[in-house]
Amino acid sequence: MAKYIEMPKLADTMTEGTVVKWLIKEGDKVSTGDEVAEVETDKATMGMEAFDSGTVHKILVPAGQKVPCGTAIALLLMKGEVAPADGSLPVVASGKAAPVAAVAAAAAAAPVAAKSSGPAVSGARIKASPLAKKVASAAGVSLAGVAGTGPGGRIIARDVPAAGTAPAAAPAAAPKGIPSTPAGPGDTTIALSGMRRIIAERLLASKTTIPHFYLTIEVDAAPLMSFRAAANAASESSGGPKLTVNDFVLKAVVVAATKVPAVNASFTGDSIIQYGSVNLSVAISVDDGLVTPVIRDAQKKSIREISEGVKDLAGRARSKKLLPNEFAGGTITVSNLGAYGIEDFCAIINPPQAMIIAVGAIVKKPVVGAGDAIVVGQRMKITLSGDHRVVDGAVAATYLGELKKLIESPALMLL
Repeated sequence: MAKYIEMPKLADTMTEGTVVKWLIKEGDKVSTGDEVAEVETDKATMGMEAFDSGTVHKILVPAGQKVPCGTAIALLLMKGEVAPADGSLPVVASGKAAPVAAVAAAAAAAPVAAKSSGPAVSGARIKASPLAKKVASAAGVSLAGVAGTGPGGRIIARDVPAAGTAPAAAPAAAPKGIPSTPAGPGDTTIALSGMRRIIAERLLASKTTIPHFYLTIEVDAAPLMSFRAAANAASESSGGPKLTVNDFVLKAVVVAATKVPAVNASFTGDSIIQYGSVNLSVAISVDDGLVTPVIRDAQKKSIREISEGVKDLAGRARSKKLLPNEFAGGTITVSNLGAYGIEDFCAIINPPQAMIIAVGAIVKKPVVGAGDAIVVGQRMKITLSGDHRVVDGAVAATYLGELKKLIESPALMLL
């Protein structure tokens, strides 16, 4: 039977993808595991592998086209197989194509059953996927009367309403935003990429649904600068790499979280999850926006291991080679704009996390030293943005106190 290559769901937040570039052409033979296209998700561009072998009969979605996940984007034929009639192939229109499941029968040149808009009942039998039945059973929901959106009106998991509730009504129209000034001569309209759109959606949701609060401290960065200089001198003498200020700050953020574990948490609606591991999300600027790949179990890693991890993630983020699982599971985020000369700023929480740390530049300024003498000091401002549903002000202040102690006495990070 003919096989369709479909747009894969490469990340939890991915609902559609763009075929950036085809690496195959019609008539080529492909094997399972061959890379056939480059696909842009909401977070990165990555290679897509074939899950079947065969000859490329037809490419259904041209490069540059955006389609929903599960869409048929190319057709493979096995040796000796007859191609389905062109009229039975899924058609791309207005950026959408038919889902693979809905056209699978077309590959055998059989008519596709019409999609039911009513209950998925055949006689006394309810047509539902095994997962939909399992979800319904766990939720205590009857599938009778549930409209299926699967092939032939089959009920699938997403169709199952929550326990004790009726099927969800259509969402209310979103309030209209302030209209922008129309584009004029000389202006450029830039279409939103998948990544830019997801950033906009997630940050809007964060800012409007999470009760943010902010605490800022100023730390003495001179001890850290001296400690870093000594560490780099020792590293260079043995042929090792240099460590950045950010490497030490990241390590301090992680160690402080082990001292005040209440900040390493998230809000679930009816409970708070406090995580046993510190999975550190690091904000990295890329051409199309910002990504936050994760260093897992950062509490178990040395400063050098964190440094190497960040360099690896940053390099692959900018070349769009990160894998979907490398974005998932972060528990605390750090955003550092010190390299841009920004002295202090407030960052927006990266949901579902409860805290993000914003790090500013180290600035030389007059400070009051021993004996009330005015001396040249090196100061750095750090701002914590917290989710007040999870973290109280006193807890956040305690965390910042631990962070300040580590930065001002950097040898403590090694204990």
